[in-house]
Amino acid sequence: MRLERRAQTSRRALLLAPVGAVLLTLALTSLLVAWAGAPIARAYLLLIEGGFGSRFAITETLTRATPLILTGLSAAVAFRARLYNIGAEGQLYAGALAAVAVGGLHGGEGLALSAWLLFPLMIAAAMLAGALLLLGPALLKSRFGVDEVVTTLLLNFIVLLAVSALLDGAMKDPGAMGWPQSVALNDELQLSRLLSRSRVHTGLLAALVLSVALWALLRFTTLGFEIRAVGSGPRAAAFAGMPVTAVGVKVALLSGALAGLAGAVEVAGRTGYVTLDMSPGYGMGGVVIAMLAMLNPLAVVAAAIFVAGMLVGADSMSRAVAVPTYIADVIVAIALICMLVATLLTQYRIRR
Repeated sequence: MRLERRAQTSRRALLLAPVGAVLLTLALTSLLVAWAGAPIARAYLLLIEGGFGSRFAITETLTRATPLILTGLSAAVAFRARLYNIGAEGQLYAGALAAVAVGGLHGGEGLALSAWLLFPLMIAAAMLAGALLLLGPALLKSRFGVDEVVTTLLLNFIVLLAVSALLDGAMKDPGAMGWPQSVALNDELQLSRLLSRSRVHTGLLAALVLSVALWALLRFTTLGFEIRAVGSGPRAAAFAGMPVTAVGVKVALLSGALAGLAGAVEVAGRTGYVTLDMSPGYGMGGVVIAMLAMLNPLAVVAAAIFVAGMLVGADSMSRAVAVPTYIADVIVAIALICMLVATLLTQYRIRR
């Protein structure tokens, strides 16, 4: 048996690939649910109801989806240019730290600048921190051929260790008891709520606007054409006269900035300060979301809501049928594998 590349990939196959991947994921994880001794149908019903079955469930899902949309966009734009950014988790934390450094460490005196000026400075600092963190691996790849998967992945650990050190040192809230946390943002810098009696904040609107903007950039602009061309074939793009290195740098700055923004939005919209467990894997979740969306920025929104719903619904399912909440992480991981296989089969057919 061998794989033979298809002459043309049908639009129907591209549309059905994510659906098939999700259905196969649920079929495979049902074996784990049965192994745990829970009724499969009831467990999945509780999973769906926990993520989408009530006003509270929907608002919690949308709250969890907000940073996932941003990290999904970060991965999608980078992967489009064959820059495999696996470091969104570290970039998210770098952005969160930068946001707190601008919006919290001044001890209130910085509010003399007024919140309307300090807030954009906080967001800019977060995006700059994320962008610079990815710029190094991008330059190492373009100049020396260093694998960016390795460098971005290792930077995650470096950033998390730095966060741990800062939360026990320079950025520690002196009034915090027990688990270390940073100083808090001032109330004037918090994002406002979209719905009463919920945690959904205006960061969701920003994420939706950025999804549309990124889709338009990739589809209608010269930079978008260059990104798609470099992603399709860097050597061919270089032969055609495109500045491959410059495009890679621009993509790295954009991808890192989106992940850094996710950190700032999470701090300003939900937590108010930085902790070591602020992100339950939003960075790696963004990779799954980008693949489920087949690198389409608009589809990233739907994929992020699906993944967020699984994560939120797993808590409800766990309480009712005693299935560990880790089943949500298993679902997300298997979904990535199934999506990779589905994507492969849209491009290749199996021949005997």
